Amino acid sequence: MTISFSTQKEFSVEQLFALYDSVGWTAYTKDISGLQTGLTHSGLVISAWEDEKLVGLIRTLTDGQTIAYIQDILVRPDYHKQGVGSQLMRQMLAKLTGMRQIVLMTDAREENTPLYDWYRSFGFKSYEELGTTGFAIFDLGEAEANL
Repeated sequence: MTISFSTQKEFSVEQLFALYDSVGWTAYTKDISGLQTGLTHSGLVISAWEDEKLVGLIRTLTDGQTIAYIQDILVRPDYHKQGVGSQLMRQMLAKLTGMRQIVLMTDAREENTPLYDWYRSFGFKSYEELGTTGFAIFDLGEAEANL
């Protein structure tokens, strides 16, 4: 297996659907055109390919100087445990060298617990470990109702 990496930001509907569907990220697959736009507007995108097959992707929202937010990192399940995700993360972190903050958020579901040590292996710490906290709005409609 030979994996190549690219910083392109444009992908076909089929490529994105196959990748995001493979990991069950249905919030994205319900609006592929919105995902395409989001990727185009992301600060940094690195994708992993086996020939013409999109097998992994990491993207970051950033101001380019002080903060970066890793929004997505995903690898098709049939490519797990082959170093694809680690290579994506290493390449992204290399591009983010010098940033004051690099933020990553993930679901607290039990099936994600094994990923915590993987994130830590790259230097990430939980908010608790850093003595900080975080807040988020996931449904803007709900937030607007509270205004």
